[in-house]
Amino acid sequence: MPEIQKHSTATGLPEPSRLEELVQDAIAQARALGADQVEAAVSIDTGLSVTVRLGETETLEYNRDRGLGLTVYFDHRKGSASTADFEPDSIHATVRAACDIARYTSRDECAGLADAERMATEIPDLDLYHPWGLDAARAIDIARECETAAREVDVRIENSEGATLSSYSGMRVSGNSHGFLGGYRSSRHSLSCAVVGRQDDEMQRDHWADMARDPHNLASPAAIGRKAGERTAMRLGARQLSTRQAPVIFAADVARGLVGNFINAISGGNLYRKSSFLVDHLGQQIFRPFMHIHEEPHLKKGLGSAPYDSEGVATCARDIVRDGVLQGYVLDSYAARKLGMETTGNAGGVRNLTVEPGSKDLAGLLQTMDTGLLVSEVIGFGVNILTGDYSRGVAGFWVEGGEIQYPVEEITAAGNLRDIFQGIVEVGNDVDRRGNVRTGSMLIEQMTIAGA
Repeated sequence: MPEIQKHSTATGLPEPSRLEELVQDAIAQARALGADQVEAAVSIDTGLSVTVRLGETETLEYNRDRGLGLTVYFDHRKGSASTADFEPDSIHATVRAACDIARYTSRDECAGLADAERMATEIPDLDLYHPWGLDAARAIDIARECETAAREVDVRIENSEGATLSSYSGMRVSGNSHGFLGGYRSSRHSLSCAVVGRQDDEMQRDHWADMARDPHNLASPAAIGRKAGERTAMRLGARQLSTRQAPVIFAADVARGLVGNFINAISGGNLYRKSSFLVDHLGQQIFRPFMHIHEEPHLKKGLGSAPYDSEGVATCARDIVRDGVLQGYVLDSYAARKLGMETTGNAGGVRNLTVEPGSKDLAGLLQTMDTGLLVSEVIGFGVNILTGDYSRGVAGFWVEGGEIQYPVEEITAAGNLRDIFQGIVEVGNDVDRRGNVRTGSMLIEQMTIAGA
């Protein structure tokens, strides 16, 4: 049985042993009521969030949330229930409710816990817990510093949507009737700012943010604010483009959306429902041979790091795309059984999905592209995973001679994801590490740009 990491309880989180007892008690009660298989999880979260707008405190929120969730199986019949009350009578009622639900659901041969031999037996220390210990006054000062820096970038910045600082710490313990029991503490901190600029009758808005497990790894408030202000000022004077075919660069922070579309297309639910354009594409060439996409779930301080997935299956580093060829799907145990395969340890999603970068920064990609569109924002929903059709509103900058010429807006970038993926000719080394998908900017050989 893996040992739960021990940490200080400075943020008010209880000792792990207390949560272990709740999980084990809920599992025992369900087994006593006849459940064949049981899984349970208990979580406790604490946090502080503050927003400053135009120098004044607009919102200040403290939160302390907790919950226990339970899933039971009676001969492949599934029932789930949850509660935020940890009193014995409430937990017993929750267990009974889950068992009652299971007796009325349809039997599904694929329903059940992940296989026992796939359970995590060790919990590596991934250095995920770094509580900040902020009080409200200091949080307000940091947010105000960030917003002030943004507003001072350019005299045309005349309004603000505010700067928001959030700090979270939590603990989760999970267990199941296979004997798995594991848990760990984690933290997540973020600082963001959005401001509005005006030039004549035109108004533009943009933002910037940073996020980290450890507050010491956040960019400075002034740097985040300046970036937000500079991005907003650069968008003033935006024009439309005429409809054309042209190369397109998706900046790193929006390129992760394309990677997300790819992951959706190879995820179990879409595959076994036959609702993805990449059904039965395992072992096939999806990208050009230089593309390497892999998971790194055990990165220290990684925003997507986890020692096991939401079913207790041990996570591990693996290639999803190597040499442009699809090496594996993204499956939990249910989807794997539906497909006649094995879980890939992805219950709850991918973790620290990394697109291997190339040698050029964004400026280098612009020089390679020479003339085309740099996308800095995508708008709306226009992706059909069944067919691969892609059409989204975008904003950004028109580039000529490898240099940004002017901002553009009210245009659409369109194509099919098959062609878009095959059309990625370079990935930049300007990797955006602020989320669970880590990628640099992407240069796409050609897309349709629809404008005026």
